[in-house]
Amino acid sequence: MSPDPLTDSQPESLPDTHRRIDLVRIGEGRYKATNRRGGVLPIGSGSDPDFSPVELLLAAIAGCGAIDVDLITGKRVDATSFAVRSEGHKVRDEQGNHLVDLRVTFDVTFPEGEAGDRAREMMPRALQQTRDRLCTVGRTVALGEPVEYAEGDLA
Repeated sequence: MSPDPLTDSQPESLPDTHRRIDLVRIGEGRYKATNRRGGVLPIGSGSDPDFSPVELLLAAIAGCGAIDVDLITGKRVDATSFAVRSEGHKVRDEQGNHLVDLRVTFDVTFPEGEAGDRAREMMPRALQQTRDRLCTVGRTVALGEPVEYAEGDLA
């Protein structure tokens, strides 16, 4: 039986730094992304309730930053509310289709008291560290890593 690229564990030859998802078509304009842990995420073209690829990119930027900020501030105290909005404008210009004016806004509330004060004081630094060093997704977008598109056998 040939290996199943959607469910096989990471081969020993791949470094610990390697990340991947596999994607299959499940209908017209609809796809299913699967990670190595078995998580499944439907992706759509924007004509259905599924997240579009652009929305997933915005979600990835927000999610990556949220994890970092929550880990940093959570060392002081758990937030009483934690909401994030990721947004940008999709444009078509001489560089093709892309997003501009990307912005991630954090609306985080901490409890009253000394621990909450420490967490509030830490927020600007947590956001700076997330932007400049920690968030892999945001850093990749900011640095502009090229994407190679290739044809090949995934089996």
